[in-house]
Formats: sequence, structure tokens, C-alpha cells
Amino acid sequence: MKKIPSFTVNHLTLKRGIYVSRKDVDKGNVIATTFDIRMKEPNREPALHQDAIHTIEHLAATFLRNHPQWKEKVIYWGPMGCLTGNYLILKGDYESKDIVGLMQETFEWIANYEGKIPGATPRDCGNYLMMNLPMARYEARKYLEEVLKDIKESNLVYPE
Repeated sequence: MKKIPSFTVNHLTLKRGIYVSRKDVDKGNVIATTFDIRMKEPNREPALHQDAIHTIEHLAATFLRNHPQWKEKVIYWGPMGCLTGNYLILKGDYESKDIVGLMQETFEWIANYEGKIPGATPRDCGNYLMMNLPMARYEARKYLEEVLKDIKESNLVYPE
């Protein structure tokens, strides 16, 4: 079988950042853009703890699906299986630079979030106990401060 595009990215040199992972095309038009929201350098630093990324998933999905300008464009937010980041799928044709502000807002909101985690009940979530708000806030703040606030071009385009 042919490798899928995400398995052709050089994870040995991939930095933390925001990357266009794929664009879905229908009848010549880009209908959706998938972003790689990479919070950890793969294979070079510890992955996100499952409790932290699960909490980030609940918070980011809630924030994005309620965002006044973006909520109608959000198709999906969820963690990568390798636990080094998340995927964001938006309706339409976008580049990484187009969502820097949105990701800054999202991670600022998570870093400062206080209160009950949305959807963290046995009725609403299949593993509601796997949550850690302090750890999620720490990881969100780290990504915001070290990557998003002064993001470079090398953190917006996949390495060759």
C-alpha cells in the first residue's frame, strides 16, 4: 500500500507549530483543510500526558465550536494518536498563517481556564475521569509562550 501523506513528514526534524496536513478537494474546490497543531517535537521530547491532551481536547473543542467567527467552519478538533498534538479540520481553504490568531486565542483560553471541564461527566464522556486541568493549562501555556506568541515561518511549513 502507498503511504498516506502524514507518514511522509520527516518527524525527525518536525518542530512544534501549526501545519497544513492536508486539503480535501471536491470538483476542483478545496472543501476542508486539516491542520497539524503540533505541541511536542516528535521522538525528541515526551509526548503529552493522556489526561492533559484529553482535557485540552474538551476545552479546545468547546472554545472553537463557540467562537463567534470560526464556529461555523469547525468540523473537528481531536488528539493525534501519538499524543504530540491535535488535528483541527476547518471547512474551506486555509494556510497555517490564517489560523495563528485563532490558535493563540484558543491556547490562551485553555491556559487561563478555571472551572468545570465541559463534558467531563459520565453521561457526556466515555472516560470522564481521564482529565487533568492543571496539566492541560501548563501544556497550553507552554505551547502559547514558546511557539505561538512569536511563531516563525519554520513552525508553519512542514520540513523537507
